[in-house]
This record gives sequence, C-alpha cells and structure tokens, in this order.
Amino acid sequence: MRKYFGTDGVRGAVNTDPMTAEFALRLGRAAGHVLTKHLSHKPHILIGKDTRLSGYMIESALCAGLTAQGMNVLLVGPVPTPAVAYLTRSLRADAGVVLSASHNPAGDNGIKFFAADGFKLLDSVEFEIEAVLDDLPPLPPALEIGKAERVDDARGRYIEFLKASLPRGVRFNGLKIVVDSANGAAYDVAPHLFKELGCEVYSLFDQPTGYNINQNCGSTYPKAMCDKVREVGADIGFALDGDADRLIACDASGEIVDGDKVIAILAEHLLTQGQLKGGAVVTTLMSNMGLSNFLEQRDVKMLRANVGDRYVLEMMRDKGCNLGGEQSGHMIMLDSNTTGDGLMTALQLLCAMQEANLPLSELAADLTLYPQKLWNIVMEKKVDVLADADVQRLIQDAEQKLGDKGRVNVRASGTEPKLRVMVEAESATMMFETGEALVKVLEEKIQTLM
Repeated sequence: MRKYFGTDGVRGAVNTDPMTAEFALRLGRAAGHVLTKHLSHKPHILIGKDTRLSGYMIESALCAGLTAQGMNVLLVGPVPTPAVAYLTRSLRADAGVVLSASHNPAGDNGIKFFAADGFKLLDSVEFEIEAVLDDLPPLPPALEIGKAERVDDARGRYIEFLKASLPRGVRFNGLKIVVDSANGAAYDVAPHLFKELGCEVYSLFDQPTGYNINQNCGSTYPKAMCDKVREVGADIGFALDGDADRLIACDASGEIVDGDKVIAILAEHLLTQGQLKGGAVVTTLMSNMGLSNFLEQRDVKMLRANVGDRYVLEMMRDKGCNLGGEQSGHMIMLDSNTTGDGLMTALQLLCAMQEANLPLSELAADLTLYPQKLWNIVMEKKVDVLADADVQRLIQDAEQKLGDKGRVNVRASGTEPKLRVMVEAESATMMFETGEALVKVLEEKIQTLM
C-alpha cells in the first residue's frame, strides 16, 4: 500500500501534511538516497515547477534534501510539466521532478518524479523511496554533498523542441489564436511559441502572481477563452491548465472541442498520414460512446484504461499505441513526448487544420457525442460501497435498461468520500431518467451502509 505517493506523485494542501517544507526535505533525502545507490556516478536531478507561491518553499526544501544526500540539482524554474519530461532527457539528467498540482487551486501543490527516460518513475522505485522516508539513511561526508545550479535557457529549449515536432518549414502565418495560459507554467512559453510560428496571438491569463493560477481561467474555466475568440474573430482558442499538460480547445464560434473530439481529430490526422500505431487509440472509462463509434467506422479500436493519464500511458506502452488521452484534455502522443503535453496537442490540431484546409468546427463535425452526465454522491466517510452486492445489482439493473443504447460507469473517488456516477445514452431524456433514478437508489442504499 502507498503511504505518500498517489497515482500522480505526492499532492496536498500546502503547509498541511504531507505538503510541508519538512516533508519535502525528507522526501529529497529519501529520493537522493534511493537514486544515488542505483548509479555509479554522481547523479543529476532536474527540478521544474509551475507558478504557485509555494513553489519557492517546496523547491528550496526539496533541493536541500537532494543535495544533502549527494545529488547535483538543475533548477529550471517555471516550465510546463511536459517540459520537465523533455529536459530530463535532453540534459541527460538521472531523474526529474515537477512541483505542481496541475489544475488545482493555488493553495495546493504536488511533487512528481520522472525517470531519466522522461517517463514517470517506476512504482518499484517509488516504493523504495517510501520505505526510507520514515527512517532516513545516514548523511554522506561533508565533501560528498551535491550542488545546485540554474538552467537559464530551459523555456527556449522547450520551445525549440515543440517546433521540431512539426514538419520542416510549417508555419501558421496569419492564423488568429487565443491562448489562455491559466496564469500557470506556460505563461511565457505559450504566447512566444505561437508568435514564432507566425500566428496573431491574443494571450489571456499570462500574468502569474503566485496566487492566481487556475483562478477562473484555464482548461477548467474556458469561458473567457471562448468569449475572446468570438470577440476578436479568432480561428481557434486554446486553454491550458496550470502545468500545461492539459488542453481544451474551442472553434471559431466559441464552441468547446473537448478531449474526445480532439482524440478523434488527431486519430483521423494520423490515419491520413499513415502514422497511427497499434491499430487502436487508448482512452478511459469516461470517454464517450460516440468516439468509439467514430473510431470503429475507421477500423480503429478504442481501448479503455482506468481514469488517469498514468493508466492511459501504461496501456499505450503495453499495446504499442502512439495516441491516447482523456476527455479532460490530457493527450499523449508518444512519438513526440513521454507525457501529456497541451502545447504539443495544440500544434498537432493546427497541423490537422492546415493539411485538411478545414476549420476546427468541420474537423470535429464527423463525431457525434452521446449525451453524458456525471453525478457526484457525497458520503459521510470513505466506504467501499462498490463491494456491496446490492449496489452492484442496482448498477447492473441500470445498465440492462439502457442495453446497447447507453452506458453506465460508477467509480469511487481516489481522494474524497465520493461516488462518481456517469451515464450516457442516445438521448438526453434517457440519460437523465436513468441517471437520476440510479443516483436516488444508490443514495438510499449508501445511507444503510454508513
């Protein structure tokens, strides 16, 4: 059982356990011990962060722990999470760390490790780190500690990496783009990237203060992006999250193009280029049945992983696929990067538009999404209600009523005492009736289990 690491590193509210300076120092020492013992040379580890106020505190404490344990540290400052994955490989670091809580509010933060190959650290290594966290090893002699240095051109390196993912000579001259950087890690990278590629850029939420990351902006609040696209007559809008590994787009009319539609567009684009691998696309249990139908018509399988980009990536590597993603906007293109990359996704959407000579609205028109809704049932405490036979029977009854005209997915939240109920169906009426009825009977049953 994991004590500190979740599916996406360590995360929590700042100055409450475990997201404290003391814990970051201990984690640095534990990680330094585990990572150095696997290597014959003095290792380097790279640390990047988003724009949260707490990033300074966590970075300093983690850096102190790592150097105390004998690791050299490369500090790259505020950069997107996918930039950390890339820079870890590019700078030949032995590991990378990103300090971010993604789309969460400014009061949260997180610590996530990457291996030298840019993929997330193996579970086995995380378990090793956890095993020594509460019983730290001895410190090395005084002259065997590590040192820290800053990498000043990290953002420029990442911009060049992104541009290199495009076919040689591709530019988007005159294309009007709205980009919402969520006052996060891409606040500087995103507008510069699109300007260098010839776009006319309208940049929103690119003034981070440490307090305003994800605050009524970004991929979880895309309204401002949509409004700005309509106001200036832009061709497309992009909204990133705080660490820029997630992207939500909108077309020229300000209509949202969610992750499922983006997957459909990118899959079609890769098929046209003869570059889709594995004969399949990896999505999650939340992805829409309409996407499944769209891919099936093109003889492409849709493989469903558990919710979370970690599980999408694991299945992609296992099945030999190069495209995967989530409804929420995490897109993984393994031919280009080892983790979700919002800006890489944006560039590939622009390529698809340019090569098809079609606006985003027409590229997305072939996909008809089923009406879908998510209900959250809040419980008094965390109880494994899905292990109850009556609960499983109630879910199965709802599934049988829908038959092949819809789908039900019920899962427990990994962090909160909540049950998440997702229902989709051919019609909104069928979806609402099934969902409301299921939620009502589940709430009644849960009360008896508390």
